[in-house]
Amino acid sequence: MWFIHAVRRASRYSIVLPLWLGLFMPAWGAGGSQALGPAGLRARHVALGPQLASNQFQGPLYLVSSESTGQLEGDVYALVKHPFGTVRTELSDPGHWCDMLILHLNIKFCRARPAAAGTQLDVRLGRKHDQPLVEASTVLFSYRKVAAEADYLDIELEAADGPLDTQDYRILLEAIPISERQSFIHMRYSFAYGRTGRVAMQFYLATLGRGKVGFTQTTAGMPGQPPELIGGVRGVVERNTMRYYLAIESYLDALSAPLPQRFEKGLEAWFAATEKYARQLHEVERAAYLDMKRKEYQRQQTAP
Repeated sequence: MWFIHAVRRASRYSIVLPLWLGLFMPAWGAGGSQALGPAGLRARHVALGPQLASNQFQGPLYLVSSESTGQLEGDVYALVKHPFGTVRTELSDPGHWCDMLILHLNIKFCRARPAAAGTQLDVRLGRKHDQPLVEASTVLFSYRKVAAEADYLDIELEAADGPLDTQDYRILLEAIPISERQSFIHMRYSFAYGRTGRVAMQFYLATLGRGKVGFTQTTAGMPGQPPELIGGVRGVVERNTMRYYLAIESYLDALSAPLPQRFEKGLEAWFAATEKYARQLHEVERAAYLDMKRKEYQRQQTAP
C-alpha cells in the first residue's frame, strides 16, 4: 500500500520534484556544512583556474554533481563581477535571499520571519505555472550567518523536514574577494531522502523528466555530433544548481538599477540567462514567466 500511496503523491508533485532535487541536495551529516573556509576557498579558486577559464558555460563557472545512496549533491563555483563588499552585504540579509529565491520558476513564496533561534525562511515550492499558495509545499529554513568578515562570507540554511519523505535540507553559500570588482562564490545544496522520495524521483524521471539532461559531458560524442550529457537525478541536480546560481547573479546584476526597477530587471536577467542553456533550462515562455512572477512577488510583499 505504501508504494501505491507514494506513486500517487509522486504524481501530484512530479512537476516540483526538479526543484526539490536541485535546491536541496544530500545531507552533509552531523559534522556540519563542510564549508571550505577562506583559505580553502582561495585554494579551490586557484585549483579551478583552468576550468573557470575554459568550459561549456562560456564564463567563469564550474559545476559538479554526485549521487550516493539516499543522497544527492551539487556544488557550483563561480566568479561574479561584483565587489566582495556588495556580495557580503546583500547575501547577509535573509530578506534579500527571498528576493533571489523568488526568481526561480518553482519558488512561489519566501518570507524571512523572526524565530526562537534567530531567523527563519518560510519557503513555498510549487508548479511552474500559477498556483494558489495553499497548494504549495512548505519548507522552513533556519538562517545562520556563520561568518561575514572583511575577506570571507559563510551563510547556511537548514531545514529538518521537507515533502515526500525528504529531510536534512541544507544550503551553504561562501564567498571571498578576488579583486576590487570580483568575488568567488561557492554554493552547495543538499538533502537526504527515504523510500517515498526514491519512488517519487523514479516516477518523475520516467515521466516528466524523461529525456532531460544536465551539463556534465558523459562522452565526447561521435564526430560531428554534440557530446552526450548526463541525465537522471544528477541531471536534475545540475539544472537546478544552475538555476540558483543564475538567480544570485541576476539579483546582484539588478542592483545597478534604481530600487523600484530592480525586481523587474532581475526577472528579465534570470529568464534571459536560462535561455542561454535552453536545452537544459527552458520550461515556459518569457511572457508567462514574467506575468507569473510579478503576481507572486506582489503576493510575497503583501501576504500576512
